[in-house]
Amino acid sequence: METLDEKAFEELIESRNLKILREHLMAMDPVDISILLESVPEEEMALAFRLLPKDVAVEVFDDFDGPTQHRLLESLTHHAVGQLLEAMSPDDRAELLEEVPASVTRRLLGLLSAEQRQVTLQLLGYEEGTAGREMTPYFVDLRSNMTVEQAMERIHRLSMDRETIYVCYVIDPQRHLQGTVSLRELVLASPDSKVGDIVSPNPKRVFTHSDREEAARVLRDNELLAVPVVDREDRLVGIITQDDVADIMEEEVTEDIYRFGAVQGTERGYFTTRVFSVVRRRISWLLLLLVVNTATASIIAGQEALLAEVVLLAAFIPLLIGTGGNIGAQSATVVIRGLATGEIRPRRAVSIIGREVSVGLLLGMALGLAVLLWAFWLGRDSRVSMVVALTLVSVAVLATAVGSVLPFLFRLSKVDPALVSAPLVTTVMDISGVGVYFAVAHMLLRL
Repeated sequence: METLDEKAFEELIESRNLKILREHLMAMDPVDISILLESVPEEEMALAFRLLPKDVAVEVFDDFDGPTQHRLLESLTHHAVGQLLEAMSPDDRAELLEEVPASVTRRLLGLLSAEQRQVTLQLLGYEEGTAGREMTPYFVDLRSNMTVEQAMERIHRLSMDRETIYVCYVIDPQRHLQGTVSLRELVLASPDSKVGDIVSPNPKRVFTHSDREEAARVLRDNELLAVPVVDREDRLVGIITQDDVADIMEEEVTEDIYRFGAVQGTERGYFTTRVFSVVRRRISWLLLLLVVNTATASIIAGQEALLAEVVLLAAFIPLLIGTGGNIGAQSATVVIRGLATGEIRPRRAVSIIGREVSVGLLLGMALGLAVLLWAFWLGRDSRVSMVVALTLVSVAVLATAVGSVLPFLFRLSKVDPALVSAPLVTTVMDISGVGVYFAVAHMLLRL
């Protein structure tokens, strides 16, 4: 059966040939269905969505972006919404409910069964951005005194509504996490063996109050299928799976990129947020940087006599401050990313900063040599050429120092290093670069 495109979809909708439309949709991948439905009007999207079986509908709904999910919920009946929410995994459901207004959240919670409502409220009770908010409480738990045969019977009974059955978690009567056992180990073991005899003790774990990035890092670094989440008393309350981690990392990277550009992201998504809201979020940073940048103008204004004597100096100010900002932003980017991924640790701050400064020195020397020749060709003044070249070397070293030091200082102050934005680094280098430039000019030109 051919893939259904938007034109063919519209024709089937207009002719009300819903049986053929359903057959086409069932032959498609859920991701392709979500892309198709996002491109059609809401009424047609809701009609086609209701044709999907429950399991496929849940997958398609998960692939929608937030605004599309909200529009679809408004188009469906209360009964259909209740069925959809009931079939969603608890962590995905909690993520959806935290993005809608409080009044809508209360209405949607009322459509859930008592059991699912309690599970959802438990997840919503954890602070946003923590492992507790991201976890799912649906996992396979076993007791160490069970036989392998009893364990397999329990896995078979629970398998339909659990996130994963390939790793099972062994707990004591107080639900303290004792270890893990894989489905493979259970299958290969004798049916009369005890689970406690094949358990792997002391598994990697995170706490409900741990940052969700830490959970993602633990799962990735230890190559786990899922990482267990325990409360402060070390009782197992949930797990975070690989698909959850993929979503976490995408959201965190997007958030860090927005912050580094001094742009605040939103829960709804930047490009679906109203223009005035975007302006309101961005203007505070820009006004602050505008005020700070007046320091650069003040420094230049204070060197009126020098610039009147050697007018050619003014031509290289944009080149020097632009290069300094670019080099500093590059250093800040690599250090922030290294801290975020765990590739570098705060205890290595001195060696990392030293390495970046060495890079800055080599970059400055290479760029300085190039600008020395270009500046001489442009102005035929060897003294000005030397001033520009030496300043560029100094600015490159200073920029790498600033760009690499600031993220470590932010981390030491318990502030997210991603807040070291590119505009902030550029502004610092604008001010310091101009100051260094005129200091070198006065020293070499003796003016």
